[in-house]
Amino acid sequence: MMTPSLKLTLCVAGAALLCAALLVKFVGPSSAADRPAAAHAETPALAVTATRLRPATLPIRLSANGNVSAWQEALIGSEANGLRLTAVTVNVGDEVRRGQVLATFSADTVNAELAQRRAEVAQAEVALAEAAANAQRGQALRESGAMSTQQIQQYEAAARSAQARLDAARAVEQSQSLRLTHTRVLAPDDGIISARAATVGSVVPAGQELFRMIRGGRVEWRAEIAAPDLVQVKPGQRVRVTLVNGDAVEGRVRMIAPSVDTLTRNGLVYVDLPRHHAARAGTYAHGDFELGSSAAMVLPRSAVQLRDGRHQVMRIDARDRVAQARVRVGRQTADLVEILEGLAPADRVVASGGAFLGDNDLVRLVEGAR
Repeated sequence: MMTPSLKLTLCVAGAALLCAALLVKFVGPSSAADRPAAAHAETPALAVTATRLRPATLPIRLSANGNVSAWQEALIGSEANGLRLTAVTVNVGDEVRRGQVLATFSADTVNAELAQRRAEVAQAEVALAEAAANAQRGQALRESGAMSTQQIQQYEAAARSAQARLDAARAVEQSQSLRLTHTRVLAPDDGIISARAATVGSVVPAGQELFRMIRGGRVEWRAEIAAPDLVQVKPGQRVRVTLVNGDAVEGRVRMIAPSVDTLTRNGLVYVDLPRHHAARAGTYAHGDFELGSSAAMVLPRSAVQLRDGRHQVMRIDARDRVAQARVRVGRQTADLVEILEGLAPADRVVASGGAFLGDNDLVRLVEGAR
């Protein structure tokens, strides 16, 4: 038979078990459901700065390609005929001055012939002096009748003939003297030797090319521009020309070709270039003509990526998640890109680091517009 105290103890134990069961049923499972949610809280993929389209003034440029060529190339040939080259004093790449000796021909034959012509001139001068004296005596005896008129006329004719022979001899002498000067090949202007065909010991005919020279060392860029764009180019405009080694120089439009190629429909624009070691005739160059400036909506260059040949940005939505947005770009500078299509002025985009993000990634904004 149970005592009253034992009954009380059993009742208390039963109540405790009932409370524990109720606690497990209603409280335990709820805590277990909450723990996975806390454990799977998402971490931002990257801390980024947001930016929006903003207005800016960008230059208007016209891009073109073309060859770098000599401003003028002088052909230096031989004026002496049948003489042997004895010395060549310059080589390709040498800078020369007007009147500088470039090559020398053997002058022995020319000097001998010149001496002969000078002797002939001396003989003609003696003959002329004698004929002139006879003619003068005939004139003195004309009035006295001691000499016939016919004889006097013969003396006068002989004097004129002697004068003509002297003039002819002097002309031959001058021609031979000129030929002597042709034994030295001189630079016609300041410039740079661009080609050399002269070889010591060779005997060359008159007119054969010996050297080529870039006059003044000046080169120019001949830009090929489509016919509709030629009307935008004016003489004197500045042009930023990128040379073959990547260096950029500033040129000036000198002239515009009056005609357009019928096959390519491109016209040539001649741009004067400054002296530069990479501005060599025959190289290819790219350039931008500066036509003015205008307003544009831009983004920082770091915000625009080029993927698969297309430009895109990472747009940030209201939940701070990003998605790729394709855009059409226009003019570009060193740090700005013009956006023509694909974004609204209120859209937020990742200012930098977008290449490390994918669609639907969560980001943490550290500064910039929200």
